[in-house]
This record gives sequence, C-alpha cells and structure tokens, in this order.
Amino acid sequence: MYVLCLHHRAHLLTLTRRRYFVTELLGTDLHRLLTSRPLEKQFIQYFLYQILRGLKYVHSAGVVHRDLKPSNILINENCDLKICDFGLARVQDPQMTGYVSTRYYRAPEIMLTWQKYDVEVDVWSAGCIFAEMLTGRPLFPGKDHVNQFSIITELLGTPPDEVIQTIGSANTLQFVQSLPKRQRQPLSEKFKDADPLAVDLIEKMLVFDPRARTSAVQALAHEYLAPYHDPTDEPVAGERFDWSFNDAELPVDSWKIMMYAELLLPLFPSININPDSNTTTTTNHLLAISMPPPQIPPSQYQCHHHCKYH
Repeated sequence: MYVLCLHHRAHLLTLTRRRYFVTELLGTDLHRLLTSRPLEKQFIQYFLYQILRGLKYVHSAGVVHRDLKPSNILINENCDLKICDFGLARVQDPQMTGYVSTRYYRAPEIMLTWQKYDVEVDVWSAGCIFAEMLTGRPLFPGKDHVNQFSIITELLGTPPDEVIQTIGSANTLQFVQSLPKRQRQPLSEKFKDADPLAVDLIEKMLVFDPRARTSAVQALAHEYLAPYHDPTDEPVAGERFDWSFNDAELPVDSWKIMMYAELLLPLFPSININPDSNTTTTTNHLLAISMPPPQIPPSQYQCHHHCKYH
C-alpha cells in the first residue's frame, strides 16, 4: 500500500489558466465495494496488508492520518489500494485536538481524553475497517458519540482502570463511570465465520489502551498476513514530514507564487522565486508522501491484472 501521490504535469500550465492537482486514476473506494458485495477472504487479507503497509510508512514520517475510513481508501482495477484525504492529518503530538475522525472509526482515546493520542488511533480505525470487511457492516455504528462509546463497551467491555485514569475531562470521567460494568465479549463469537488468525489480529488492533494496542509494524508481522509480509519491501520514510508551513502566515498571492515555483522547479532547476523578500521560505510545501508498490510474492491470494470487484 502506498499513499496517494501527486503527478507532476507542469506542461499543463500552458494549456489552461486553471491549476489542478493530478493523481493517478483509482476508479473506486473501499466504501463502495463494501456496500456493493461481500469481500472474499483473499481480498480482505490483501487489502488489510496494503492498508497497514501504508500506515507503517505514514507513521514513520511522523504523521497521524486521523480520519482513516473506507471512503478514504481508493482502489484501482489491479486491486492496488492507496490512502487519501490527509485533510485532518497532523504531525505526531501528544496534545492533539479532540474530535476529528469519522465516528464509526474513532478510537476510544479520542472520546475519552479529548487531546492525548498518537498514531495508535489509525490502527484502531484500521481494525474497525478490517472487521467491516469481514462482516460487510460497520462494527461500531454509533448514532452519536455517547452511543458510539456505549456500543464499543458492549463488545469490548468496560475500559480498564489504567485507561479510565487517563481521562482528562471531568464530564467524560463522570459519563464513563456512570455506565454499567460490562465484560469483554469473545470476538470469536462476533466473527464466527472468520479465520481464527483474523480474529486474533482484530483482538490486538481493538484494544482500549493505546499503549497496549499493536502497531502497524507489529500487525504486518502477524501470522494472518504471512502470505504477503516482507520486511524488506515495507519501506519507511526517509525523514519526518515538515509541518512548519502550517505556521506561515502569508498572503494568498505569496502562496500562489510558491505553488508556481513548486510546479516549475523540475523544468527550471535554477528558478529562485521568493514571494516576500523579508521572509525566508522554501518551495517544498506540498504534502505528497509516496512510495513504491509492494512486491507481492506469487500466491493463490494475489490479485492478477484486474480486480474482480471493478
């Protein structure tokens, strides 16, 4: 799995006054697939592998997606998946803002602590997506954030004391303590027709305590994904993503000049455009994390040439 990236098409500047971000064509998304037909085991396995491979790369760049959901996972005719829509993505920060991700896929620490969370929220979301691929239905379809958390506890039980102690909001703490005590239900009962290895991986991804939740790297090494796992072909980012451009307060015209410089630089390497002589800036301001596609070993699970779901 790799992240949706930009394709440089500077020659388009001469064809139109409008500017577009050009990406590769991916004809559908996981949400559309899940609402159209059940997924077979081999596709679930391959899709999950690609999602986790992408998360490993994104997290290694110090980025938390924060809104991972089926509609943000694009698919092409070869069954290649790409994570898109980084509009809510942020650098890893222990004091990030609260409600961000789409409710069904929202990690409990976002609801409980409101601020302190990290890359583990994406793993929770991936676990919810994994469960949805197995059953064809959202795992935690809450009507609002209160109902959402209640549904989670019906399956996973009451949060352990060490999690409750991290709640930073008095109102949230009061709400959690007002809920009836519930025992964790066996996920093998929830996913009766699933591969036991798949259930075991979900168990590790859907853990209340983010400190005990498996990471994308650890999930990739799980036995369920053994047909695809290759540590030598699951790259990490060469450096952490620089979010400093978010702190720049520049007029719109300056951003336009910087965008043109970004587009023209490959054609004119010597270009040196400074939108403000009193401001030190660079032209590297576009978020476009990319990486090569996975080299999947031949197996009975591999999608060949054209994905049957298109």
